[in-house]
Amino acid sequence: MSGPQPGMPGGFPGAPGAFAGPPQKKLDPDSIPSITQVIEDDKARLGGQVFSTNIRGQVPPLVTTDFTVHDQGNSSPRFIRCTTYSLPCTAELAKQCQVPLASIIKPFAKLPNNETPLYVVNHGETGPIRCNRCKAYMCPYMQFIDGGRRYQCSFCNCINEVPVFYFQHLDHMGRRVDFYERPELSLGSYEFDATLDYCKNNKPPNPPAYIFMIDVSYSNIKSGLVKLICDELKTLLEKLPREDGAEASAIKVGFVTYNKVLHFYNVKSALAQPQMMVVSDTAEMFVPLLDGFLVNYQDSRAVIYNLLDQIPDMFADTSESETVFAPVIQAGVEAFKAAECSGKLFIFHSSMPTAEAPGKLKNRDDKKLVSTDKEKTLFQPQKGVYEQLSKDCVAQGCCVDLFLFPSQYLDLATMADVPSHTGGSIHKYNNFQVETDGEHFLRDLRKDLQKSLGFDAVMRVRTSTGFRATDFFGAVYMNNTTDVEMAAVDCDKAVTVEFKHDDTLSEETGALIQCALLYTTIGGQRRLRIHNLSLNCTSQLSELYKCCETDSLINFFAKSAYRAILNQPVKNVSDILVNQTAHMLACYRKNCASPSAASQLILPDSMKVFPVYMNSLMKTAPLVGSTELSTDDRAHQRLSVMGMGVEDTQLQLYPRLIPLHDVDVSSEAVPAPVRCSEERLTDSGLFLLENGQSIFLWLGQASPPDLIQSLFNAPSLAHLQQGHMFTLPELDNPLSKKVRSIIGELLEKRPNSMKLQIVRQRDKPEMLFRQFLVEDKGLLGGTSYMDFLCYVHREIRQLLT
Repeated sequence: MSGPQPGMPGGFPGAPGAFAGPPQKKLDPDSIPSITQVIEDDKARLGGQVFSTNIRGQVPPLVTTDFTVHDQGNSSPRFIRCTTYSLPCTAELAKQCQVPLASIIKPFAKLPNNETPLYVVNHGETGPIRCNRCKAYMCPYMQFIDGGRRYQCSFCNCINEVPVFYFQHLDHMGRRVDFYERPELSLGSYEFDATLDYCKNNKPPNPPAYIFMIDVSYSNIKSGLVKLICDELKTLLEKLPREDGAEASAIKVGFVTYNKVLHFYNVKSALAQPQMMVVSDTAEMFVPLLDGFLVNYQDSRAVIYNLLDQIPDMFADTSESETVFAPVIQAGVEAFKAAECSGKLFIFHSSMPTAEAPGKLKNRDDKKLVSTDKEKTLFQPQKGVYEQLSKDCVAQGCCVDLFLFPSQYLDLATMADVPSHTGGSIHKYNNFQVETDGEHFLRDLRKDLQKSLGFDAVMRVRTSTGFRATDFFGAVYMNNTTDVEMAAVDCDKAVTVEFKHDDTLSEETGALIQCALLYTTIGGQRRLRIHNLSLNCTSQLSELYKCCETDSLINFFAKSAYRAILNQPVKNVSDILVNQTAHMLACYRKNCASPSAASQLILPDSMKVFPVYMNSLMKTAPLVGSTELSTDDRAHQRLSVMGMGVEDTQLQLYPRLIPLHDVDVSSEAVPAPVRCSEERLTDSGLFLLENGQSIFLWLGQASPPDLIQSLFNAPSLAHLQQGHMFTLPELDNPLSKKVRSIIGELLEKRPNSMKLQIVRQRDKPEMLFRQFLVEDKGLLGGTSYMDFLCYVHREIRQLLT
C-alpha cells in the first residue's frame, strides 16, 4: 500500500509533540485511530451482506458486523478466525514481522436462524473416508485422479485408493459429478456419524447426565440461595437441551447436597418420597446407590419436586459452616463411571473448603507478593489433588460448571482449576444477596443449563505440509502435544491454536487447516465435526499485513499473556507485549510504507486500532500489579478469558459505550457507540456501558428531569437513593420501554449474564464504572491510549534507527 491516503492510516498531525524538544500543541484525540469508527466503517461496507466462502484466504467482516455466511468450501468465520489470512512463506519472514500465526476455533459456534445447520454424513459401516497416511478426513481439498479411482490428499500428498462404494466419475474439469450432493466435497463444515471404532471400548455411548451439587452450609442457607436454586430447578429442568426433533431431553439428572459430608438422593420414579443416603468418609469417595440416583426427569418429576421442596427445610437450622470440595467432584466422576456416561456437574459453592478431606485448602492470599517475582504463585493452582481430579474428569468426560458465592478469599485459582481444564464455566457472585444478585445468578444458570454442547470431546488440528499446530490455549486438557481433550465443549468456548513453520510454504498451493472434533451429542450419539479452512501464502510482507485481523490478534495476545503470568513476573509479560507491538509496527513501517518523515506514526490499515486493544489488555486486572485488586477476581478474569472466542475478547477489551439521552424511541436501532473515554461523557447525558461481563447505566449530574421521571418515576436525580442501584422499574412509557429493551437484548445476546449497576456522576460507585473507560489513564495503573501510542511510536523510531 502506498503512503498515507485520505481516510487511510497515515501521519497523525503533531504526533512528535509528545516526544522531543519544547512542548508543542496537544494532540487532538479525534486525530488518532478510533475503534468505534473502524467498527462503523466495516458495518457500512459489509453489514447485512452475504459472505461466500469460496475464495482462499478471504478476510471476513469484523466480529462486530452483522453478516450472513454462505458456506462454499471453507469454514464459516463463526467457527474459525485467523490472525492473518495470508501466511508468510518462510520462517524467516515470520520471524522478521513477529505477527503471530494463529487460529481461534469455536467448534460449536451458534449459527443464526438464516444459516443452514451442519449436514450429517453417514458412510455406513466403513465410517468416514480418511487419508491412509496422515488420517485427514475427506474434504473439498482432496484431488481426485485416475478417472476418479484414486485421490491425492492435499495435506500430505499421499495417493489413496477410492473405496468401491464411494467411486464416482469425474466431469471435464476433473471434478466428481456428485460434487454438489456431498457435503464433504463441497462444504467447509459438516459432520460424520462415527462408527464404533470411535467409541470408548467400542460400545455406543449412553446419553450424558447432569448432576446438581448444592453446598448447604450455613451461609448458603441463610442467604436464601439454596431455596432460590431449588425453586428455579423445578421449572428449569423442563428445559434441558435436547436433540433437534426429539420430543424430550435424553439427559439424566441427579442431586447431591453437601457441607462436611455428602448427601445423595434416590429419586427413582417408583418412590413416593426421595430417600437420602449420607457418605461421611470423604477420603474414600463412593456413590452409595446406583439405581435411582441418575434418572430421567420426566419419569421422576413428582419425586424430584418433593425433593426440591424439602431440601431448604431439611437444612434450615444448620450451623455447619465448613465445607469439602474435591470429594464433591470425585463423587460426580464416580457416578458417571458407574453409569458409563459423560456429563456435567453444576456445583453451587460458598467458601474455601477447610474441612478435613482431600483437597482441603488454606488461605495463601498475600498482597505483599504483588509486583514481585513471586506474584505468579497467586495465579498458580495448588498441585496434587486437583491436578489428578482434572485428569479423572477429562478421562470420564465429566465437565464442571462452578458457581461461587464467596464473602472472602477462597483460592479461586485452585478451586477453578478443574472447571478450566474440563471445558466448564466459572461464575462468581461476591457477597451474594438474593434481592440484588438473585436474578443475575439465575440468568447465568439458565444460559448454562440450556446451552448446546458436545461431551467427551477430543480435537485434532491437521495442517498441510510446511507448518503445524504447536500450541493450544483454552478451557482444555492436553495429555500429549496433539490431542486437545475437552470433557465438554459448548457454543461459547474457543480454542486458540498457534502455528509454526517446519518448512517453506508455497504461494501457489496455499495452506490448509482441518479441525476434527470427535464428541458425543446430547442425545448420546458419537459424531465427528469437521471444519476446513484454506489460507493464502505470501512472500510479500505488505500482503501479510493487509490480511491481518486485529480482533483475532488481540485474542491470541490476551491468552498467551495470561498463560505467561503463571511462569514469569507480570512486569516482564507487559514489557514483551509492548516490544512485540512496536516490532510488528516497525517492520510494517520499514518494509511496507512509503517513505515519510520519521515523526509520522504510520500504521497498517488492518492494525490501526491494535494499540488501543493492546493498551487495554495491559490495564486488565491480571496484568495490573495493584494491591487494591482482589486475587480471586484477577484469577477469575484470567481463567475466563482463556476459553473466549474473538467476539468476547473484543468486547471485554473495548466496552460499548452507548449514549441513551437522544435515543429514538420509535426506531428499532440502538444508538451508535462512542469512544470509551471520559471526554465523550456529558453532564446532561445518559450512557450505557457493557463489556460482556459488566453493565452500567451512567447518569450525568445534569440529567434532564423528564428523562429521570421517565426511567425512574422520580422527579429528579436528587430523589434517587444514594449508593448502589441495580434495577430499572418497569414503567409504561416509550423511553423506559426502549432502554429496558436495549438492556434486555444485550443480556440475551451475551454468553454470560451481567448485573446492571446504575451509577450517578461523581457518586462513589462511579469509580467502578470509570475503570471501563479504556482510552483513559487506568485508575489502578496503566497509561491512556494517547500516551501509549506516543510511547509505542518512540519505540518504533528507536527500532528503525
